[in-house]
Amino acid sequence: MAIPLIDPDDLAFTLWRVLGAEALTHYPRFAEHDRGTFEAVIETARRLAEEKFRPHAAKSDANEPRLENGKVVLIPEIAEAVAAFAEAGFLAAHHDAELGGMQLPWTIQQTAFAHFKAANVPTAAYPFLTIAAANLIHAHGSEEQKRRWMPPMLGGRFFGTMALSEPHAGSSLSDVRTAARHLDDDRYAIKGAKMWTSGGEHELGQNIVHMTLARIVGAPAGVKGLSLFIVPRYRLGADGAPAEPNGVRLVGLNHKMGYRGTVNTALSLGDDDDCIGWLVGEPNQGLRQMFHMMNETRVGVALGAIMLAYQGYLESLDYARNRPQGRHPGDKDPTTPQLPLIEHADVRRMLLQQKAVAEGGLMLALDLALRIDRGNHDPDDTVRAREALLLDFLTPIIKAWYSDRALEANSNAIQIFGGYGYTRDYPVERLYRDNRLNPIHEGANAIQAIDLLGRKASMRDGAAFTAFLDEVDTALAEAEGIAEVDAIRAATQTARDDLAKTTVALLAKAPDIGPIKLLANAHAYMDLAGLVAFGWVWLRQAIVAARDLDNAPRGRPRDLLQGKLHTARYVAAWELPRTAQHAALLMALDDSVLSMRDGWF
Repeated sequence: MAIPLIDPDDLAFTLWRVLGAEALTHYPRFAEHDRGTFEAVIETARRLAEEKFRPHAAKSDANEPRLENGKVVLIPEIAEAVAAFAEAGFLAAHHDAELGGMQLPWTIQQTAFAHFKAANVPTAAYPFLTIAAANLIHAHGSEEQKRRWMPPMLGGRFFGTMALSEPHAGSSLSDVRTAARHLDDDRYAIKGAKMWTSGGEHELGQNIVHMTLARIVGAPAGVKGLSLFIVPRYRLGADGAPAEPNGVRLVGLNHKMGYRGTVNTALSLGDDDDCIGWLVGEPNQGLRQMFHMMNETRVGVALGAIMLAYQGYLESLDYARNRPQGRHPGDKDPTTPQLPLIEHADVRRMLLQQKAVAEGGLMLALDLALRIDRGNHDPDDTVRAREALLLDFLTPIIKAWYSDRALEANSNAIQIFGGYGYTRDYPVERLYRDNRLNPIHEGANAIQAIDLLGRKASMRDGAAFTAFLDEVDTALAEAEGIAEVDAIRAATQTARDDLAKTTVALLAKAPDIGPIKLLANAHAYMDLAGLVAFGWVWLRQAIVAARDLDNAPRGRPRDLLQGKLHTARYVAAWELPRTAQHAALLMALDDSVLSMRDGWF
């Protein structure tokens, strides 16, 4: 029996029981839908992901993109998969019917997309980037730009990328050198170089639309002088079809440890003064606009990391249940039957860590999608503003904390397989290699930690931070009197208090100690905040599991709920106590990192 992409019982419990996503149909935009149509969309995604994406995951890893006669060659199954994705309507699913969409909630679109990431995250990257690029144009482009570029992108004829980093500047966008010289109207001559552009060159469609950051000649230095441009591979003719090349040249391919099915490129723009970019919105607003795509892709990167952890968990769980190996400590008789790996305590520890990260991470990713829907469509201004604050605070946490923990989960999957896990006989080594990119993707995790402590915790006089604590407090209050959740409630309360006291103290000291000392231990702050979010997620699941347990029939329905409660107990005992160590280190303003001199390494 094939291992599922996502445990369907876990998904149903999370989406309908814990998050209550069916309530989205109360918004006028989604009123024509019901749970039945949502489930039909999710089932279509599951089937398509299993049939078109999963079968070539190992093949695309073993046969990475290559150059032949100046063109990028991918295995043919990638083109078949993304064409099927587009034909099924998933590129446009959340948009209006006029754009070929189904007016689906983002929550359901992301639930569906989680299956494609679980099946084959490198192939899923092509539609993932295209959806995000089209959303960026939709949010900030002119009506003419939307008309020209969105339909072919949402129809699967054009693909999209984000062209930010440069050979000399990865995450340091203030050092972007690509220049834009005004020609006429919204047209600019673009000249520069871009590096690590995923999906930057291929033959999957008729055109590639690069959402590009560049600096208009004479603009201010730093990020305040960046503007956003649409820079296509081919310019469009009067009929909207691709015409002459636009001076975007492939310099080379980057050969990666993982994510090999996603072509990664070095590009040169305008070597012969022949590259045109179309300005999106106002000059010098490019980074603010690009954050629309970056925040979307940061949560998307986190969802990819989580689904890789989820797959590793299901693979190692199946192996542990079926692989005989060793005997219990104290059993010295070699003639007794070997035990399945799952009978060994440390294997169960590693499975619990994976389960906690995979199932908890999926819930948080869908919770954020739900907040996007409420933030966009709730009639109450207060609700919309609150959801925006929570998204601001939780986005760096899900991107950084979960991508780190997901990688740890994939490492545990390899460990359970033992020597086999280190070989290509099983997929867990590939899952680990694919996942290693996610702590770097879309802003390295150190940058996310600096952003969380240096900006998000204090923004709007701490409004985002306070909104998060309020959400945790709501769950803590809801858990009162439920005996089955006492352990996770108590541990989450302690972790929450550690975070609150530490944040208040650090921000009070910030003016005196300065940003360098404040942010030197931002990694520890990220771990502290991430653990609180981890406890909050598992407390919410445990509350629902405890309430449902009395009426659950024996067998899988009851086992699912017992598994949720026991995983919450693990999180309380093994994970959340680490907040005390982080809080102590941060409060002490430990300088062991800052005071270490170059020559001492």
